[in-house]
This record gives sequence, C-alpha cells and structure tokens, in this order.
Amino acid sequence: MILKGSQRGGGQDLAAHLMRTDDNEHVRVHELREFASDNLRGAFKEAEAISRGTKCRQYLFSLSFSPPESARVSEAQFEQAIDEAERRLGLDGQPRAVVFHEKEGRLHAHAVWSRIDAATMTARPVPFFKNKLVALSRDLYLDHGWDMPRGIAQAGMRNPTNFTLAEWQQAKRQGQDPRWLKAAVQSSWQASDSGAAFSRALEEHGCFLARGDRRGHVIIDHNGEVHSLSRVLGTKTKDLKARLGDGEALPSVEATRKALGERMTPALKRHVTESREKFGKASALLGDAKAEMTRRHRDGRSKLDQDQKRAWDAETQARAARLPKGLSVIWHRLTGKYQEVRTQNEAEAKASRERQAEERQRLVDRQREERARLQVLFKELRKRQAEELLELRRELGRFFKFSRGLDPGPAQRREISLGLRLER
Repeated sequence: MILKGSQRGGGQDLAAHLMRTDDNEHVRVHELREFASDNLRGAFKEAEAISRGTKCRQYLFSLSFSPPESARVSEAQFEQAIDEAERRLGLDGQPRAVVFHEKEGRLHAHAVWSRIDAATMTARPVPFFKNKLVALSRDLYLDHGWDMPRGIAQAGMRNPTNFTLAEWQQAKRQGQDPRWLKAAVQSSWQASDSGAAFSRALEEHGCFLARGDRRGHVIIDHNGEVHSLSRVLGTKTKDLKARLGDGEALPSVEATRKALGERMTPALKRHVTESREKFGKASALLGDAKAEMTRRHRDGRSKLDQDQKRAWDAETQARAARLPKGLSVIWHRLTGKYQEVRTQNEAEAKASRERQAEERQRLVDRQREERARLQVLFKELRKRQAEELLELRRELGRFFKFSRGLDPGPAQRREISLGLRLER
C-alpha cells in the first residue's frame, strides 16, 4: 500500500473532505474509537477542544492507505495495516477514526488519530514518521506479494513522471493528464545540451520556455498555463541555471502568452476545441452510466444496512429474553446457569457480527466487480483521448516551429496542412 501521512489541525475541514460524496462514489465511517460523538465532525471537535488545553496546533495525525489498483483488499486487512501503523507511529490507544472511500472501483482508507494524550495533556510525538511509513509500506507489499514501486523498493528510485497534488489539481483544471507534460519536458531536457536546444525541443511538444516573475525559468503550454520548470523536472534551481543561465534573456510570461495567441490561428483553436468536445460527449455518456450505477449501489448497501439492523435488534431481544429476571437471577448465578447463558449470548453476538460483515463484503465485492467493468471503458476512452491529444500537441509543435520560419520539410509540411486543416 502507498501510505501518506501528515500532522495537521483544521479538524472540521478534514471531516468535510473525508465525507465528500461528490468526489467519492461510496463513503463510510468504519470506526470512531474513544470518541463520545457518533459522527466525524463531532469527533474532531472533541479532539480540538482537548487540544485547547495544550500548545499543540497540529493535534491530528492523518494517514491514507492506498493499495495497488489490481489488489482486492478486505476491510479486515485494512484494519490490520491501520493497527500496525498505529503501533509503529507510537499512537497506541489514541482516539481514532477510520473512513473507507471507494472511487473508480478502488477501495482505500483514511485513519485519523488525535495526538493529544488526555491523561497527561501532552501531544504524542510522531518522529521520523515518513521513514516509518515507507518501511511499513515496503512490508505490506512484501506480505501481500504485490509488485513494489521503485521508489519504495529503493530510495532515490522515484518515478520521475509522478506528480504532486498541486500539479494534479492544475492538470485537472485543464482537462489533461499531468504525466504527459512531465514526460515531454523531461525527454526534451535529456535530449538537449543547451538552453537554445532545450527551447527548440520544448516547442516540438507545443511548450515554451519563459522567464517567470518569481520562479526563475517556467514553461508555458499551448493553453497558456504556467508551470515551474524546476518542479516539473524535479531539479534544483542552481542546476537549471548551470545549463540555461539566469533566464534574463528569455521573454516574460505575458510576452510569451501574447506571441502564442498570435500564432494560435482560428483553425488551430477550432481543432483543439473539436477534439475536446468529441471526447467530452463520450465521457458524459459514461458519466451518466456511472452515476446511475453509483445510485443503485448506494441503495443496495443502504437496504442491506437496514435489513441487518432489524435482524440485529431482533436477535438482541431474543438473547436478552434468555437471561433470568427477578429473584431467579440469584439461583442462576449460584448454579452457574447465568454465566452459561451469557457466554452463549456473547458467542452468538460475535457470530452474528461476523456473518453480517461477510454479507456486506460479498455485496461490496459484487458491486466492485460491476464497477470495474465500467472502469475498463473509462480507461479505454482516456487512452484514446491521450493518444489523440499527444499527436495534436506534436502537430502544434511542428506548426509553431514552421510558423517561425523553421521549415520542417515537405513531408511534415503536408502533415501539418492535412492534420490541422490550415486550408480553411
């Protein structure tokens, strides 16, 4: 599992985030331990109230558990991983909330602990938690026999096309895959040995090198969006300056955007718009199917919860009726009959909880299998869109290069004319 943890405050914001049903298809509060409240907001308010008696501002520790896409992990296995994380982080016995999310057919979990020890009114320290989580993540991959990511198997082997949350959110606003930009920029960087060569290589991908206001060298894509070059490459600023210089000779962001707007002809803009609209319509159809499936699955789980609650209440009443009442309790205690009935009731209650958990797991597994089939269609659509957008960006790069007087040759010129329909 990929484990990501952080110390934080802002319990109400975190509760709102964890309970979002617009971004997740299914959300379920699995556990609220050592909290008086029966809901997430109330539980985090309790943790915040206790923290007011200390100087601790980051009174929560939040940890997410994300298994591989192909893995089928049960809730019991998540619980084992959460318990082990709690032990290694030194948060044993602290108030804890566990929330399960399902998104695109994948189950992942979030665990949140209060760091405040109510007995001593001090915050539990969580030193070196990143190293501890990497070690636990490595053990989980080995225990389950999953293929281990390079960055976990060996430090320093992180996938260079991985991206941060900020990069993902920026790409999501643009409607593009953030991995494309990283791959394009990194390949251009590796294939060039100077600033001029790097700039030309970027233009072949429809990107431009510019001078940022505060971030030094930046990249502007064909949409006019600005990206930090050091962040995209994962390189220090001083290493960039060693190859590219200080960037003072580069055009500013505004000048680059203006030049880009002048070179983006109506035909080019129309071609980009048509591509997005085509895939937007196909995606909307799949989105409608997903929404209907999500509604149906939620209804099925809600009905099961109601049926199980009625069954549990009826069984609890039947077990309570076995226990003696009045003066007969004394006789049953003397003869040991009371303890026998109580032991039988506890065993039946445990068996009932396990049976209901298995029923729920079977329902969830069936629904996830159905959702996985729909997700295959989503992936196929995204793959086709990514391939078409990649080719479109390459054509844009060739056109930008040609429009600056750098003739790419007859064959590519014909491809530009036909692919981008410049004859309109």
